[in-house]
Amino acid sequence: MKELLYSHILTVRKQAPLVQNITNYVVMNNTANALLAVGASPIMAHAHPEMAAMQKICNALVINIGTLDEYWVESMLIAATEANHNNKPWILDPVGAGATPYRDEVLSRLIELKPAAIRGNASEIQALAKLNKTQTKGVDSTSASTEAVHAGQILNKTYGAIIVISGETDIIIDGDQQVKIHNGNALMTKITGMGCSATAILAAFIGVIPNETEAAVAATALMSVSGELAAKSSNGPGSLQVNILDKLHSIKEQEFEETLKFSI
Repeated sequence: MKELLYSHILTVRKQAPLVQNITNYVVMNNTANALLAVGASPIMAHAHPEMAAMQKICNALVINIGTLDEYWVESMLIAATEANHNNKPWILDPVGAGATPYRDEVLSRLIELKPAAIRGNASEIQALAKLNKTQTKGVDSTSASTEAVHAGQILNKTYGAIIVISGETDIIIDGDQQVKIHNGNALMTKITGMGCSATAILAAFIGVIPNETEAAVAATALMSVSGELAAKSSNGPGSLQVNILDKLHSIKEQEFEETLKFSI
């Protein structure tokens, strides 16, 4: 699989998929810039009257529940339904799953609409699978990614979605296959929206790459490797944020493949 991943990065750059984002307003700018950096095209839209038309022109949809309100929840439900009607993949980012009953109730409605992929931290994945023993700490994970593998397998089997668990080791689960990516840098956790950006990039890849498992691995690897490389020339989270965007945009095949550490 490793030799295919960089070709998928080039595919996204060439095809420039249009990705609709119903995401939280804390990270809209970060998400849009990350998509542009990898060669995709972002659009932020949540008005009810345009949801149907939007899904006819977009390659993929991101639903991120970070800043919920009733109007946006209805937008999410309409958009996911329209994405399914148009055979367009949509990606769920269950930000803060388990934090409040309302958040969990919204997620229970969304997940029944069968996302193509779900990407979240370990605590969010565990909460979504109803395996959390303790309440989620806001949007931060209280578990390691490896602790959420069983929860990810349950979600994959129940809903058919590819599961991407973020953490020190990123884990992609699809059927009997697990891919672990051992890249990234701890400083990435000090930048808001890194996970949300990773979800948007995931959508861009799944939107144009037929093999969705390979798409998920390529997208996750690109984000983690770019963060690791960018950290080498960064003095803190501020410069890292800028350097990650630059690396997402300019990463070359040799540095990508020499840096990537993954196992199947």
